[in-house]
Amino acid sequence: MSSASNSRPIDRFRSVFSFPNPVNEVAARLVAGMVVLLVLAILLTDQAWLMFVLAYGFAARVASGPTLSPMGLLATRVLAPRLGSRPVPGPPKRFAQSVGLIFSVAALVAYFVADSAFAAKAILAVLATFAILESAAGFCAGCFVFNRLMHLGLIPQSVCRECAAAFGPSSQ
Repeated sequence: MSSASNSRPIDRFRSVFSFPNPVNEVAARLVAGMVVLLVLAILLTDQAWLMFVLAYGFAARVASGPTLSPMGLLATRVLAPRLGSRPVPGPPKRFAQSVGLIFSVAALVAYFVADSAFAAKAILAVLATFAILESAAGFCAGCFVFNRLMHLGLIPQSVCRECAAAFGPSSQ
């Protein structure tokens, strides 16, 4: 009997619902590129139901990293292994995925609850802009905010020891 079959249900649950630390920056940038493509598909085809796919992807990545995310799995298991690895701290990336989830849910609410396609598209355009910055330039706006919040003491250093070392009080 394998050790996986002997593991307790809570251990299996934790293995699925955990966020990697460190995160492969290459894979994160690939996922951001896929987010850009999905948002462009939504904006250009007016297929509003795709916003549910977008929101699911962010929710899955917040809850479990790439484990339950089709984009995350494609990036980490297929694409990134061919392109290399650059480890970065996980907590800022999880924070960034949470921000993406907020934006994607806000777009859903704007479209389906407030009946405002314009507001939904504006929210998605902002989300796409941040995803382009991550994918093309390697600038993670959510990570930047996370690090500023740590610097201000609003996120405890215990959340991300690697971040505290890299972005301590002497860093700007």
